[in-house]
Amino acid sequence: MKVFALWGLLASAAMSAAAQTTPYPDRPVKVVVGFAAGGPSDIVARSFADFAGKAFKQPFVVENKPGANAVLATEAVAAAKADGLTLLAAATNHTMIPALYAGRIKFDAARSFRPVCTLAASATVLVVGPSLAVRSLPEFLARIRESPRGATYATPGQGSSPHLATETFRKLTATTLVHVPYKGAAPAVTDLIGGQVDLSFATVGSVLPHIRSGKLVPIAVASRQRSALLPQVPTFEEAGLKGFVVDTWYGLMAPAGTPPDIVRGLEREAAAFGRAPEIRERLEAAGLEPQSTCGDDFARQIGRDIVSNTQLAQELGLKAE
Repeated sequence: MKVFALWGLLASAAMSAAAQTTPYPDRPVKVVVGFAAGGPSDIVARSFADFAGKAFKQPFVVENKPGANAVLATEAVAAAKADGLTLLAAATNHTMIPALYAGRIKFDAARSFRPVCTLAASATVLVVGPSLAVRSLPEFLARIRESPRGATYATPGQGSSPHLATETFRKLTATTLVHVPYKGAAPAVTDLIGGQVDLSFATVGSVLPHIRSGKLVPIAVASRQRSALLPQVPTFEEAGLKGFVVDTWYGLMAPAGTPPDIVRGLEREAAAFGRAPEIRERLEAAGLEPQSTCGDDFARQIGRDIVSNTQLAQELGLKAE
């Protein structure tokens, strides 16, 4: 019996040693995106997947799982094994989930995840279709106010950052705006161009090509300074609306309990991703800018955003349908 026990201990030790020396990752890694393909979250995720796949010498495969403002994707990653093989391509809307879905979700937006790093950021811009025939904020407000029905606005989903941005704008300007939610930025922009909706507060990354082609008209950007990608477009402050600033980040998160050495490896490559000239060029072409806030700093940012967005949602009386 002692011999068998000794062999068992030796086998267990050998397996433990093998597990410790197994390189990460030893198989493909899945990166889950909570929105449809083609939007900024998808672009950032695919850019990082390409970069990380080369660095780790294993495929990083993007899986689009749209629905419920990324709740379905977030829930799937929260329930995944904490082995670094399933990751979440998160965005600012992640910090709005607690307020909008209180008591209806199976995860904690902060405690169920280990934040890795932000990967990119984008300014928010108010865009309209050419059929609205306005080119400035005063013209836009006059047009909306003279319409009995107000105006319709597209967002990537109920409770998304563009949704909260638009509701804040509606409150500040006392205008009538009707929400039309979509399952991602790409289909929202498609319908905006097609005239099915009137306007959208969109990330620059999701609409820049359409602005450049003249299919969409930018009115103002919700940032403290003009966007380097849209230098001709004024800020809302410059256009006459004070204090209206909306920032959007895109980042990488792992399930809580993911081993620290795996998280450190992902942080290292996420930081390298932001420094790579070819990545900066690729992101800027899509209206995005590289950004790298990692580890505890990223976790603290998420905590602050959850508090401020919960307060905002409560003030505006917003709840997911």
